[in-house]
Amino acid sequence: MDKLFIDALELTHFKNHHSTRWDFNEKVNIITGNNGNGKTNVLDALHYLSLTRSYLGSTDNQNITHGESMALIKANLERKGLNHSLDIGLKKGQKKKIRVDGKEIEKLANHIGYLPVVMISPMDRDLILDAAETRRKLVDATISQNSRAYLTALINYNKGLGQRNTTLKYFASNRTFDASLLELYDDILVKEGAEIYIYRKDFTEELQPILQRYYEVLSGGKEEVSITYKSALHDLGMRDLLASKLDKDKVLQYTSAGTHRDDLVFELGGHPIKRVGSQGQQKSFLIALKLAQFEIGRKHLGMAPLLLLDDIFDKLDEGRVANLLQLVNTEDFGQIFITDTHSERMQQLSDTLQLQHTTFEITDNGSIQTL
Repeated sequence: MDKLFIDALELTHFKNHHSTRWDFNEKVNIITGNNGNGKTNVLDALHYLSLTRSYLGSTDNQNITHGESMALIKANLERKGLNHSLDIGLKKGQKKKIRVDGKEIEKLANHIGYLPVVMISPMDRDLILDAAETRRKLVDATISQNSRAYLTALINYNKGLGQRNTTLKYFASNRTFDASLLELYDDILVKEGAEIYIYRKDFTEELQPILQRYYEVLSGGKEEVSITYKSALHDLGMRDLLASKLDKDKVLQYTSAGTHRDDLVFELGGHPIKRVGSQGQQKSFLIALKLAQFEIGRKHLGMAPLLLLDDIFDKLDEGRVANLLQLVNTEDFGQIFITDTHSERMQQLSDTLQLQHTTFEITDNGSIQTL
């Protein structure tokens, strides 16, 4: 298994980090400090370096410190036995720039998968509570880090979908219709949609037994959990699906069916976990889901993604947190980043579990102390 870890991270005008540097432990890094001091922002910077966007949904401009015109996220890392530099520059009103070893990456998509990460956050509850789009984003982000072919199909599909929707609006506003023109975009959706469907189907089938295994470890019980891929393509091919919805699409002026409407169904004991699961059960499910995502990424990439654990005591008791830390404190897992408001609590757990770790504290004035 190839190694991947961040050796050092420098943040300049990134959110509330005006100028900070972190020299990380190769294994476990614990970041403590009061709420609002910027613990989560450090993990978000690592997520940025991986997927070129914020995990928290903020725009590039919103991630630049108030009153500044630019931000820089810079890392030194080891990947597959070689040392590299990686930085992302944000400038208001301009396209973000990514450089690996000083060379700019022309297409952001070409960077996805270079620095794989899995983030576990209190925001993950949205995967259960929100609409299907949130769950599709998880699937897309996971498979895209593991497969360039999937990412390419996804980009092409979304481009074709946008063109088809624009064409449907044009037809409606001009009271016209050209089947041959629409068919050009149908061909794109048929080709790319079929590939996306196969990848997603294979992914959920691979995920299910791993999800169950991790859930049992975290919860200490034998409750059955499941994840089911919901897609109209189970019953109809993409071309037949588009044809069956054409009259509806003309009225709506957008494409109402396809892989862009897929969903995942999360269940506990055969019932929707959103309805029957307690907060603790839902949290355990989500962590198990992310650990399964991690395991699949490690298998397909041949290296362990960075694991980012944000505020893991949120809705988890100390026993379950200890189970989680014991689970990830193995050779199967690589570099881990953990945030918590209580340094003593994490220090005690780390000592008990004999974690190889470094603890940092962000003080109220923004300085970094190594404990």
